[in-house]
Amino acid sequence: QVQLVESGGGLVQAGGSLRLACAASGRTLKSYAVAWFRQAPGKEREFLAAINWSGGSTNYADSVKGRFTISRDNAKNTVYLQMNSLKAEDTAVYSCATDPKPGGGYNYWGRGTQVTVSS
Repeated sequence: QVQLVESGGGLVQAGGSLRLACAASGRTLKSYAVAWFRQAPGKEREFLAAINWSGGSTNYADSVKGRFTISRDNAKNTVYLQMNSLKAEDTAVYSCATDPKPGGGYNYWGRGTQVTVSS
């Protein structure tokens, strides 16, 4: 079992930055790919970014490419999401997930952290 806990959310003005962290316990994260998602009220969950086990490969949704950066520190069992140039439409609950399933989806999810961007 892996427990994931997100932190770093909060209220920020448009144009500002936040860095989210996804900390794992119960098992090391270093063997797993990790992804970040978000869900705004009334909207479906949206994929944002993913990183492979070593950090050598990343991919991003078009909506955040160039503004968000995913990274990981396997020694700290933590994955980060650096978010710059935040917009009001980035307001959502941000969650991390790990241990991809062969058919899609992830086996383990955190509960999320709220990010609110004021315009």
